[in-house]
Amino acid sequence: MRADPRLTLARPDLASAALEGLIRAGRFEPTKAMRLVIPAAAVRAAPSVDAEQVDQLLFGERFDVLEIEDGFAWGQAARDGYVGFVEAAALSARDLAPTHRICALRTFSYLEPSIKAPARGPFSLGALVTAVEITGALTRVEGGGWIPAAHLAPIGADFADPVETALRFLGTPYLWGGRDSLGIDCSGLVQQALYAAGRACPRDTDLQAELGEPIARDALARGDLVFWRGHVGMMLDETRLLHANAHHMAVAIEPLTAAIARIEAAGSGAPTGFRRLSSPFGGSTGEAGDGG
Repeated sequence: MRADPRLTLARPDLASAALEGLIRAGRFEPTKAMRLVIPAAAVRAAPSVDAEQVDQLLFGERFDVLEIEDGFAWGQAARDGYVGFVEAAALSARDLAPTHRICALRTFSYLEPSIKAPARGPFSLGALVTAVEITGALTRVEGGGWIPAAHLAPIGADFADPVETALRFLGTPYLWGGRDSLGIDCSGLVQQALYAAGRACPRDTDLQAELGEPIARDALARGDLVFWRGHVGMMLDETRLLHANAHHMAVAIEPLTAAIARIEAAGSGAPTGFRRLSSPFGGSTGEAGDGG
């Protein structure tokens, strides 16, 4: 089977040592674990600031680097396996294990343990930090300054309902390849909602379409996913869809019937599938592409 280039750290002349014996390459080298040290950074399709953003790293996320050349690191995001290029200056070789994650939609850090000190950020929900000191209402994190303790949650303290997390992004501008609180796309929204619930999730819609189990449209409930070719949304309840889309250019709520009619009229076709990740969330049963 042909390896998916989005998820395979390999090219004809160079590949990750972990792939030796599985694929052909001129040489195999080990990767170097690095972490993002700015609030967010684009993962690009080519080593240029003008190249397409295919994914995004958040502060503290690991990026396994195979090569650094002309100011760009070529590697693989540890959280979702996506391969691409990140500006090398945004990465640090100090690979500290995160202890907490940002649990507010966005927050700032401060140079000193005072909210009057110069601020840095914003840091978005899901960013990873290593706490080293607590002073009152602020926590010092490695490489990130002082962050409000109320905006941090220990690793493993997960939100139970992905829909509640997705709702927090309501109104966030649509951004191709984005997955932070300043700009997000359809599959990034689903990914961030599932990450907050402690669930693994791939990056693109065609990969997410393999999650869970297929269901019929008339069985849709809160938390179920609806897929089109290159687009995904999450059901807010039995009739309303929550999704980041290029029609509203934002995360929006609309009736599923209206979304289906609009997307089909735009030429992207009917839904390709309906999926349930587990039992419906809440209630009594208690590619970054976009066709919309």
